[in-house]
Amino acid sequence: MRQPGIKICGVTRARDARLAVDLGADFIGLNFWPKSPRYLEREVAERIATEIAGRAQIVGVWVDPSPQEVAAMAAALPLDLFQFHGEEEKRSVDWFPQRVIKAIRLGPNRETIDLEAFDQAWGFLFDCAPTGVYGGTGQTWSYERIATLETPRPRFLAGGLAPDNVATAIAQSRADVVDVCSGVEATPGIKDPDLLERFFKEVHNVQTRD
Repeated sequence: MRQPGIKICGVTRARDARLAVDLGADFIGLNFWPKSPRYLEREVAERIATEIAGRAQIVGVWVDPSPQEVAAMAAALPLDLFQFHGEEEKRSVDWFPQRVIKAIRLGPNRETIDLEAFDQAWGFLFDCAPTGVYGGTGQTWSYERIATLETPRPRFLAGGLAPDNVATAIAQSRADVVDVCSGVEATPGIKDPDLLERFFKEVHNVQTRD
């Protein structure tokens, strides 16, 4: 029996990062996509990362980045993993072998999921793919679509997760990690302490079979 890991994404304040880690977060996501309302300048990201370094894995999040911008941020911050959440091709994963979480955006007509194309990825994040929306959608979808995927790499589940549905989503998807952003927010980028606590409680009460 096991519990899935928890990733709190779109963190913009050090106090939210500290609370999430105190509650048991395994991953903290920092957003470096300029079009996101949760975008972080490097100086702010440095303050947050300094607060939690060594207590949780810190994940930088980009949409269609260049290798240069990822490398520059990695040189300035103690980033453990890099999440690519756009239309990146296979070569983007090869830039940083075994350090990339590749987002797989599942549209309604995408029946097959080819993970072998990203064989150098550290893990995969699954989300839905409405037109023109990147970096996390906040929309629920058919989580059971990934339940039978066979991969030795961690499978992150994202998209519309919140305290009220995360237990069901885990049961449907059998995900290794649940990834939440807007579902625990008061406003974009500002985490709600009560929602965070409820989310962690729901996940910690879940037991799934290997």
